Amino acid sequence: MHNVLVVDDEKEIRDAIEIYLRSIENIKIIKAGDGLEALDALECNEVHLILLDIMMPNLDGIRTCMKIREKRDIPIIMLSAKSEDTDKILGLNIGADDYITKPFNPLELVARVKSQLRRYINFGNFPKSSSDQIVIDGLVINKARHEVSVDGSPVKLTPIEYDILLLLAENRGRVFPSNEIYERVWNEPSFKTENTVSVHIRRLRKKIEINPKEPRYVKVVWGVGYKIEK
Repeated sequence: MHNVLVVDDEKEIRDAIEIYLRSIENIKIIKAGDGLEALDALECNEVHLILLDIMMPNLDGIRTCMKIREKRDIPIIMLSAKSEDTDKILGLNIGADDYITKPFNPLELVARVKSQLRRYINFGNFPKSSSDQIVIDGLVINKARHEVSVDGSPVKLTPIEYDILLLLAENRGRVFPSNEIYERVWNEPSFKTENTVSVHIRRLRKKIEINPKEPRYVKVVWGVGYKIEK
């Protein structure tokens, strides 16, 4: 059973999302009316995905996301009536994995929920005995365990950050445009997704690079894309 926490101050929206997601097998909906209720729900339940509204009373979605990211790497899809890029980038910068603008298409919502759940569940279900690794200088990626370390210190990545790193590491020397990274990691067509990819790359660099402004690993080829050198 996969538990999805729906956090929105409007009961009608929480109920509508529950109806939309009924088409997904083995899913249970947990509801919260604001960020404080969401944090309480996380303490009492195993949650595999969070749908988190931005504009809420008591504790808004931005601050709630930051609180969650202090302890957990659960996928977070932000929900907002705002469609400006600045709001989307803000949500991604503070730790969200995806973003949907209200009013959303039910089919798109279901597809994004399925994609994030599949990535998160696969990220956690790995064999314990294999030692299949990629080693690039001090960067070590254990593909079997979905673990990453830099210079011997473990690095905690979200599933999307891990998938981007693995894509570049398995294809060292090849430059990937942002749209191709999006299509291969998110598994959906790319449309105006450059900012989404760049934000995730920025977050990834902060975690694996000693100096993100002078990266050892994930490098940009201006006007083309990103790569890890051979």
